[in-house]
Amino acid sequence: MAQEVFAEGGCHCGKVRYRMLKKPLIVHACHCHQCQCITGSAFVLNALVEADAVELISGTVSSFHFPGTCHTAFFCPDCATHVWSTYTGGRLSACRFVRVGTLDDPDLAPPDVHIFTSSKQAWVPIPEGVPQFPEFYRHKDVWSAESLARMEPYWEKARASGKA
Repeated sequence: MAQEVFAEGGCHCGKVRYRMLKKPLIVHACHCHQCQCITGSAFVLNALVEADAVELISGTVSSFHFPGTCHTAFFCPDCATHVWSTYTGGRLSACRFVRVGTLDDPDLAPPDVHIFTSSKQAWVPIPEGVPQFPEFYRHKDVWSAESLARMEPYWEKARASGKA
């Protein structure tokens, strides 16, 4: 039986291709200064999904760890398109933060929440009814019950190993 695929995506030059096997747990529009700087834009859209639900189909990715942070970005070594990031040491260390703009169909992943709005560009409107937070949020206050249930085995494993 063929494995279910939520979406596929890749870099600008096409050498890096990946697939997401599950729908995102949540999609962040992050307005922090780091995201603004590294994207050269007002914010970044990240689809959070379990790391083991992202498969590299073709190409290789290079990485860059941002000094003094828990953030590592993964990108095409040829065109430098950032395709996903990881964050170590927290509840989301089992996730990949897939750049929505690299999906073949980015309309599949509109933002569920806007974070770090304390540093949001004043001219960026946030649609009415979409949750927003000056910094981050508590997962249980924002994530769906389904997403929380999907992550619980990862969080339990981290607790058991003393890493949570």
